[in-house]
Amino acid sequence: MLQEMQVKVTEEGEKEKALFDKFMCYCKTAGGDLEASIKEGTAKIASLEELLKSGKEKMEQLNADLKEHEASRTEAKEAMASATAIREKEAAAFAKFSEDSKTNLGALAKAIPAIEGGMAGAFLQTTEASNLKRFAMEKADISDETRQYVLEFLSGKGEYAPQSGQIVGILKQMEDEMSKALEEAETAEAEAIKSYDALMAAKEKEVETLNAQIEEKLTRKGELGVELAGGLNELEDTETSVAEDKKFIAELETGCATKEKEWAEVCKTRQEELVALAETIKILNDDDALELFKKTLPSAASFLQVKESAQSLRKRALSAIREAVNSRAHLGAQPQLDLIALVLSGKSRGFEKVIGMIDEMVANLKKEQADDEAKKEYCDKEFDTSEDEKKQLDLKVSDSATAIEELEGSIATLTEEIAALEAGIKALDKSVTEATEIRKEENADYKELKQSDTAAKEILAMAKNRLNKFYNPKLYKPPPIEEPTFVQITSHATNRVAPPPPPETFGPYTKKTEESTGVIAMIDLLVKDLDKELQEAAVMEEDAQKEYEEMMAESATKRADDSKAMSDKTALKASEEEALMTEEETKAATEKELMQTLEYIHALHGECDWLLKYYDARAEARAGEIDALGKAKAVLSGADYSLLQTASLRGFHKS
Repeated sequence: MLQEMQVKVTEEGEKEKALFDKFMCYCKTAGGDLEASIKEGTAKIASLEELLKSGKEKMEQLNADLKEHEASRTEAKEAMASATAIREKEAAAFAKFSEDSKTNLGALAKAIPAIEGGMAGAFLQTTEASNLKRFAMEKADISDETRQYVLEFLSGKGEYAPQSGQIVGILKQMEDEMSKALEEAETAEAEAIKSYDALMAAKEKEVETLNAQIEEKLTRKGELGVELAGGLNELEDTETSVAEDKKFIAELETGCATKEKEWAEVCKTRQEELVALAETIKILNDDDALELFKKTLPSAASFLQVKESAQSLRKRALSAIREAVNSRAHLGAQPQLDLIALVLSGKSRGFEKVIGMIDEMVANLKKEQADDEAKKEYCDKEFDTSEDEKKQLDLKVSDSATAIEELEGSIATLTEEIAALEAGIKALDKSVTEATEIRKEENADYKELKQSDTAAKEILAMAKNRLNKFYNPKLYKPPPIEEPTFVQITSHATNRVAPPPPPETFGPYTKKTEESTGVIAMIDLLVKDLDKELQEAAVMEEDAQKEYEEMMAESATKRADDSKAMSDKTALKASEEEALMTEEETKAATEKELMQTLEYIHALHGECDWLLKYYDARAEARAGEIDALGKAKAVLSGADYSLLQTASLRGFHKS
């Protein structure tokens, strides 16, 4: 639109110039005295050149100041980034030192009472003993001789008398030194955090101050640029005016002074309008301005007695004895029965001795039976007792195995949960770091947008003000006068002799006010869009900052909760591991007792199985033996259990 106005003004100027040239043909001989105007214009040119030189020096100084401020701001941001990186490394190192120290202090807290209470052996099997051994080997600040002594003790190789107190003393000294080191580290960490916060606050304040100074310098640079452009245009206008005046001296020697003055005024007015349009276009088409506008403007039956001969009685008694021998053949040799049989087989012995031997044999058999009964009762009782004990021990081993399985499962679960919590804390720390970086970037983008939009508004305001200077002088706002600035030099025409009546020429100059109103309205609309964008950006920045602060608070709470949960689970895991070790020891002791019981049962089987297996057979055989011995004794004593009397038998044989 502005360019169209330029073309229109130029075309009208060309037409009017043609008329003027025609008129000048008339005024060739006319002229006037413009020496005073030329002298005044020359003086103004010298003054403008001096002011332009001073303005350029100020512009150079502003550029140097901007460069220095921007370098200082970059240096401050780099210092903040470097301090943040160092702080993060220090915090990580402190966290690792604190965790290791607390773990070692926990191990010492369990070791000292255990050793003092005579439980050193059980303690050496714990995880705490391993941690303590690793600490003594790698980090403890003790002499090599003391270190070797402690390591031998913790490895179970050395001998230690609790009453001597040497190991306890060393461990207590290590505990004191470790506690002191942890306390010093915590104090140093707190001081480091305090120093870091103070440094960041100072640097942030420094950056804010530099941002304000940069914005101020940019504003001043823009204003000075407008002044320089205006002064340069005015210089050009003045030089043009002087040149025209000189030309008029030669051309206007006659009565064309009035028309020449009018023409000069028309040319000047047209030139001012063209300059106003050109300057406005230049302001809006400047590379920095165009780039700025691109960014800112979208968005589980009876037998009868028979008397027989001694020979017959001997045979019958021998038969009973041999029957008894045969019945017990599988139960082992019976020397007494064999002896009785041998005696009965002889013919020189009487029955009294045999009967005596039988009585003795019966007494022995009854004693054997009583011994077997007592042994059987003992075996049955011992088997019952041992089996009951075995069942109880089996149950204890099973219970221990179940408890061990449950404890191992619990420890595995706790290990996974601790690992998950640790991973969660690392992920949370990472997300907090990323969110902080994003928030910084968003805030920097917002500040840049604010600065850019503000600068764009200022440029648009300067363009509007420049248009108002020509089209709406009452709305024009001149820059504040801080020092001598560019002055408007006007030419003064001298009285000239009126020339003869001139031919028809150009009419009064008409400004393009209507077109300028549309351009100004468009500028106002762009400024309104920028104001809306700034307002929306401010709301978004406030919401983003609020969300970031809420996230930081929630993250801090969650990290504290997760850290406490991890600490609790770590302590519970240590307790479960200690319980597991105790349960494994209990199971091993029970299994040992069970093995002894099984060995005892095995010995009982070796001692009792044969008796229990052959008890009934032995009792039956023994009863038969006693019965046979009784029959033999009865036979030898004259008793007869045959169905017929001896006399009858004899009669039968005789017949």
